Amino acid sequence: EKVGMSRTVGVPSIAVTLLKVIETKVCEVREDGKALVAYHSSKKFNKSIEGQQTKFSIDKEFNKFMTIEVAEGTEAGDLSTAILSETVLVKTSLNTKGRGFAGVVKRWNFAGGRASHGHRMGRRTGSIGNAEWPGRVMPGKKMPGHYGNTNITHKNDVVSFDATTGILVLKGSVAGANGTLGKVRIA
Repeated sequence: EKVGMSRTVGVPSIAVTLLKVIETKVCEVREDGKALVAYHSSKKFNKSIEGQQTKFSIDKEFNKFMTIEVAEGTEAGDLSTAILSETVLVKTSLNTKGRGFAGVVKRWNFAGGRASHGHRMGRRTGSIGNAEWPGRVMPGKKMPGHYGNTNITHKNDVVSFDATTGILVLKGSVAGANGTLGKVRIA
């Protein structure tokens, strides 16, 4: 879970991102190297969640389930975070901030037209095609549309990891709003 950004105290100061490693329990490990894990997120509770909890005999607080890839030799129980204290480089995958339906100026950094002397161009797209040949809009044309809320993966250096609080400090920025849940893998 992304906590937010800060900086190191020292010269030179480094911009860092704080991530909280959530307590996770491995429910079952499959033969293909994937495992079903449970973690705590929100107060959602229904009969299907209750059935999973009784099946794997886990506490009521673990109410979300996810399938992830795990290392060989991983067994059911608590997912160990001890390896993060020795890790130098990690890959973080989080959802970016959603910006809804955005125009070309915001989404693709188009310049737009001039705003003075009677011009009506403003923040419009402009021409989107050629002429009678090819007589169509080329695939992949940069146009207005949904912007953000996509999964982005970054590589970040690990500054430190506190095993007692579960705070992972990474150098640089990580995509997503504060409170966003994501995955951390060793690069």
